[in-house]
This record gives sequence, C-alpha cells and structure tokens, in this order.
Amino acid sequence: MTQTVAVLGTGKIGEALLSGMIRAGWPSAHLLVTARRADRAEELRTRYGVEVVTNAEAAKRADTLILTVKPQDMGKLLDELTPHVTSERLVISAAAGIPTAFIEERLAPDVPVVRVMPNTPVLVDEGMSVISAGSHATAADLTHAEEIFGGVGKTLRVPESQQDAATALSGSGPAYFYYLVEAMTDAGILLGLPRAQAHDLIVQAAIGAAVMLRDSGEHPVKLREAVTSPAGTTISAIRELENHGVRAALIAALEAARDRSRELASGNG
Repeated sequence: MTQTVAVLGTGKIGEALLSGMIRAGWPSAHLLVTARRADRAEELRTRYGVEVVTNAEAAKRADTLILTVKPQDMGKLLDELTPHVTSERLVISAAAGIPTAFIEERLAPDVPVVRVMPNTPVLVDEGMSVISAGSHATAADLTHAEEIFGGVGKTLRVPESQQDAATALSGSGPAYFYYLVEAMTDAGILLGLPRAQAHDLIVQAAIGAAVMLRDSGEHPVKLREAVTSPAGTTISAIRELENHGVRAALIAALEAARDRSRELASGNG
C-alpha cells in the first residue's frame, strides 16, 4: 500500500473503489483522483482527503491507474495519458466492453493492462469484479487488482475471452434480480398484499436465499427441493414457470446480453 493509485473519472463506481481502498487501509496520501467538474473534485477532496489532479498529472505520478470512465470516453482519456504512461505503470480498466488490446494499442509498448468488470453492488461492498490479464500483465498485476477490488466485494479471474459471458451474468446480473423482484411484487399486489409488504417479503426472501446459496455450499437444485414438498404450493408455482418457458427465456436473455457485449467491444455501438 506504499504505491500511489489514481482513480480516473471518479463517478459512482470510481468513488466506491476509492472508499473501499481507504477502508482497507490505503493512506489518502497515496491516492489521487480525477474528475471532470470542479464541484465534484471539491466533493471528493473534502469527503476523502485525497488530492485531485489532472489526468496527465495522475499518469505522471501514480504507479497504478484505474480507468473508470464511460466506454465512449476511453479513447480521449488514453490520448491524454499516452505521453506519460511507461511500462513501469499498471493500467486497470473498469470500462465495460473495452478489450485490453484497445488500450494496449494506444499506450507505449509493454504497458501492463488489466481488465475488470465490476457490478453495481460494489456500492454496498457486495460486488463481483471479474478480472482478466492483458498481454503484458503479470500474476503480480492481477493480485494487485484483486487487492483493490477486493475491498468492495469478491473477485474472480477469467481469461479475457470469457469477459463477455461474465458481463452477461455478473455485470448485468443485478438488473435481472431487480426485474424479478419487480414482477413478484406486482404478483403479491395481485394476490391482495399491500405493495410495501409484498416488497419487504420478497426482498428478505431474496437476501435469505442468496446467503444460503453462498454459505451452505449446496447446489441450488438441492436447496430448491428442500422447499418443494410433494403436491404443495411451491411445485405448483415451479410447474407454471416451466410451462411459460422461464428457464429458456433466461438463457436466451443472457445470450443476448453476451452478444451485445461483443458488439460493443468490436465498436459496433
């Protein structure tokens, strides 16, 4: 934690990483941030006690650069960084859909690049960040990325060829659960419950089920079977889900998300 780390384009995800690093023990004196707006810069400076610098200054001073800008802003940011980034730096990209090759081609030769796909639960320290090495990144570089993103949840290493699939499952994954909770809340209202009660019942069921999946180590089929008694209410509901092709619809939906991720990565936005 003696290295200097810079978070560039410090929006919600960037700020979540910043606060996670501070909670994990990173000294504020070793953290730099960049922000587009002066009021945002002042907010970050006041809240975290970090130094706000320009992108070029961050590239000159930081050992590790974390790029958290929107994908469409990545090219412009790299133009600012390229004159100042040497192979002694580590560049970590958290921009969705941007392959490491896109970044490597625009930087000096041999600059190590690590690609990370976090999801929005990093905002509550329950994120999943999927990490892949670029062509020049070492095992130590991946470990360093895990140290940073481990402060806001869990991490998983995958080959970069699996990043589009990981985006479909993990990056977009929270939205599917919000969609399911929304639909179940509407069903609860249809069944006669007030919206607030239906919402509370479903959210707690989701939290409890997630904790059991995480902590029990049991296969989801076994946990589902424990709730599914013969000729009971649960199996009646499961039968309707199967009749309406919910499983097939989920598979098709994730395939569509993966394919869209590939399109974005290829520049067909």
